[in-house]
Amino acid sequence: MTAPTTLHIVAAVIERDGRALLVRKQGTSAFMQVGGKIEPGEDPLAALLRECAEEIGLVVDAGSVRPLGRRHAVAANEPDHVVDAHVFAVELPAGFEPEPRAELAETVWVDPAAPVTSHPVAPLSVDLLAAAGGRAD
Repeated sequence: MTAPTTLHIVAAVIERDGRALLVRKQGTSAFMQVGGKIEPGEDPLAALLRECAEEIGLVVDAGSVRPLGRRHAVAANEPDHVVDAHVFAVELPAGFEPEPRAELAETVWVDPAAPVTSHPVAPLSVDLLAAAGGRAD
């Protein structure tokens, strides 16, 4: 039996008014955090800043990002793959509304305690939402 391939990614936990932002890429069937693969030689924080700009048009101030550690999960869209995710909390500026760009098909705001979407939620995002839903901020 072959071990699954590991994808090294970043994931942004973006919350507003008690709701969490999830995105779905074109041609995929799962909602997940804003983020994506870390390019060879790229620092995880740099990857996060790049992905936020590419996917939702958000220019992130690196000083405002809060690392939340690393998580591992089964990859949502690549069979026989797992993700090793560097997870960061990202604040949205007042008045900023994320809009799907690049390869994104749609965005959705969900209640972390009961995420309801038109498609399944990726395993990593299920874990991150459960952690967010259990926080008493």
